[in-house]
Amino acid sequence: MKLFISKLHYTLKKDRNIAQNLVLACLLALSVFYRLVVWLRNRLYDFKILRSYKSEALVVSVGNLTTGGVGKTPVVSEIANYYSRKGKKTAILSRGYGGSLDNKLVNLISDGSGPLVSAQESGDEPFWLAENSLSSFVLTSRNRILAAKDAKNLYGAEVLVLDDGFQYRKLSRNLNCILVDAKNKFGNEHLLPAGPLREGFNEVRRADRIIVVNKSSDDKEALKYCDELKTRFKKPVYLCKMMPEVVYNLTDKNILQKGSRIIAFSAIGQPKDFYSFLQKDYKLTAVVDFEDHHDYTLSDIERLVRIARKEKISNLVTTEKDAVKIASLVDFSSVPVSFYALKLRAVLDLEDILNG
Repeated sequence: MKLFISKLHYTLKKDRNIAQNLVLACLLALSVFYRLVVWLRNRLYDFKILRSYKSEALVVSVGNLTTGGVGKTPVVSEIANYYSRKGKKTAILSRGYGGSLDNKLVNLISDGSGPLVSAQESGDEPFWLAENSLSSFVLTSRNRILAAKDAKNLYGAEVLVLDDGFQYRKLSRNLNCILVDAKNKFGNEHLLPAGPLREGFNEVRRADRIIVVNKSSDDKEALKYCDELKTRFKKPVYLCKMMPEVVYNLTDKNILQKGSRIIAFSAIGQPKDFYSFLQKDYKLTAVVDFEDHHDYTLSDIERLVRIARKEKISNLVTTEKDAVKIASLVDFSSVPVSFYALKLRAVLDLEDILNG
């Protein structure tokens, strides 16, 4: 059912079948109540009835208007690395979704030297940020105000990068960035649960920057969409290119030879883009989808190995976020297949985005 709803969110009217239209009609009634709650909450903040906490540190928020994977995590990492290179003490604040640590508390995931806890404890995204944002603190808590205070008072953070922060209005920010997927855009443009929108389009006025994330090798359509958004929202719009770097072995870090036959698996919001990247350089024989943020078990790994052996393929490829979750489950030296991860890099003009 979850996959059906997710597909419905990104299916346009002209492509919907009768069953999808019937379900959508029911969900639209629920969206009315959701819209009212979100609208009321935002007006309470606008009229200062609910107040946002203002940190002494510079706060940069990275978020999106829709559900699902847009590419926030690599962009958050690039922004944190930008400020770290400038000599600023930087901390990333994440909710810590999917981790076993109590996120009512503030948890230190990294002190800038890499992960201090396991991926199962921190959650896959904070763990990935800890591995790829060296020199930056990574803290998790659903109370980002407490996390902001700890980052400033305990660790001397001068810059706070708020991960998935657009809807978190409890913490004031100096720069508000929202990301939009170049391919999926705003889906069917309905609010939850009928569509992927967390808020109505009128809330885009709170954004300082719109960043269009392109996961295709061709920028032509993405740049055209940037121009459309500039006209529609009267905001600065920038392009972010997600570039595949390498597919590396999780055991010895060796690079997988291009043209190899592979099976891909993932537990992310929008896996089609991941598979498209792989198809450019590898013979993608089969894919295995898990629900977004799925907690892998040994039985999942055994299932993947069975599929690989049945297809007579020795290479299983996943995302880096999935890789951190299976690392503690698998003794890679004992399985009859090799596990690999695709490394992606976000390429964008941070100098202009952050200082323009």
